[in-house]
Amino acid sequence: MKAQALADYLAENPIDDEYQPLSTYFPDEEVNSVEITSEDTNAWKMFFNGAINTKGIRIGAILISPTGQHYLATARLQFFCTNNTAEYESCIMGMNMAIDQDVEELLIMGESDLIILQVQGEWETWDVKLIPNRQHVEDLTKRFKSVEFRYIPHFHNELADALTTLASMLPYTGNAHINPLEIQIRERHG
Repeated sequence: MKAQALADYLAENPIDDEYQPLSTYFPDEEVNSVEITSEDTNAWKMFFNGAINTKGIRIGAILISPTGQHYLATARLQFFCTNNTAEYESCIMGMNMAIDQDVEELLIMGESDLIILQVQGEWETWDVKLIPNRQHVEDLTKRFKSVEFRYIPHFHNELADALTTLASMLPYTGNAHINPLEIQIRERHG
């Protein structure tokens, strides 16, 4: 029925000689998101993620210096908490890493819009269990010259997500230090 109505409409309204087809060329059609970052060379970046699944509760944080040096941390949590608490714990762990490195300017990015919006003051913290975590993040924020919190989609937070997975897979029973990973790009066979 719909197809017939469309055919009747086109038959009753033929196009004239001045018709120009719509150009459907989109030069950046493969781009699915745009991220605006500040050009401040003194600002460090921090990514965080927390997760709960059948393998346990784990958190991860990455601190990136202005020169591109990566500092990684991951942990298993041995106490019961919600996924939002795990997200807060990972943010706190990353902020403490930044404090230990004497960072003054920090851009904190995470995929938990709840955490980001609560810390920015745009959302109230109604869950009584989250109030101490939010307060702790606010207290840590005062130790920096400037701090910005920014929500990022999951696919921009892959390294922090990988760290949380790593924390649940490593077979160690206590605290351990594993030298930072070296990631190489190979353009030909070994």
